[in-house]
Amino acid sequence: MRIDKYLANMNVGSRKDVHKLIKQGIVTINGEIVKTPKQKVADTDEVMVGEDVVTYQKYHYFLLNKPKGVLSATEDRSQRTVISLLRPEDRYQNLAPVGRLDKDTTGLLLLTNNGQLNHELLAPNKHVDKVYQAKIAGVADEETIRIFAQGMTLGDGTQLKPAKLKVLSQDKVNDSSEIEIKIQEGKYHQIKRMFGACGMKVVELHRISMGNLILGNLPLGEYRELSGEEIKTIK
Repeated sequence: MRIDKYLANMNVGSRKDVHKLIKQGIVTINGEIVKTPKQKVADTDEVMVGEDVVTYQKYHYFLLNKPKGVLSATEDRSQRTVISLLRPEDRYQNLAPVGRLDKDTTGLLLLTNNGQLNHELLAPNKHVDKVYQAKIAGVADEETIRIFAQGMTLGDGTQLKPAKLKVLSQDKVNDSSEIEIKIQEGKYHQIKRMFGACGMKVVELHRISMGNLILGNLPLGEYRELSGEEIKTIK
C-alpha cells in the first residue's frame, strides 16, 4: 500500500494533508524518512509521523447510542448525521452506519467501514434479531401479541415476518403502554407501521440490542469501540 493511502486511511489527514507532512520530512518508515507519497509500506513496517507511531487497522467498529434529531447517514447538506457525533480522529474513510434508525428513534447503531459485514448483518436470511423498547399511545394486550406473533400484511401489501412482542406495562387510564419488541427485519418505519395497523401510535422508540451487541448503559449521544470479543460475535 502507498504511504499516503496508509496514512489517509488511518485518518492522519486527507491525501493533501499527508503530502504536506511528507514534504516536511516528519514521516518515517522503519526509521527512514519518506521521500515520496508513492513509497510502499507493509503491515509489518513501523510508521511514524513525528513522534507518534501510526499502526494500521483495516476495519473499525463503533457502537453508538444514537440521540434524536440525528440522521443515520454519512453526510447531509443541512442536518447532523451520526458521523458528526464522532471525534475527528475517529472519522475513518468509508465509515457508515449498519442499517438505519429513524431521525426520532434512539439507541444502538453500529458504525463500521467493513462493507461486507454491513451487508451480512442486514441480509434477511441472516435472521439477526433487533430488540427495541417503546412507549405506545394505546393499550397493547394479548391480542396485539398474537397479531404480531403470526406475522402481518400491511395495508400497502408489505409482508412482515412474525415479531415477538412483550408488554412491559399498561396504563388504561391514559391509554398508553410500554413494550419490548424483537424483529428480524428492518423495513421502512416497520415498528411504527405495525402498531399503526393495530390503531396505536409509537411515541418513543429505542433500540437496545442487535444480534449479540447490547447497548447497555452507554449514555445517549456517546459511542465506544467494540471489543475484540464483540467483533468475533458479530462475524
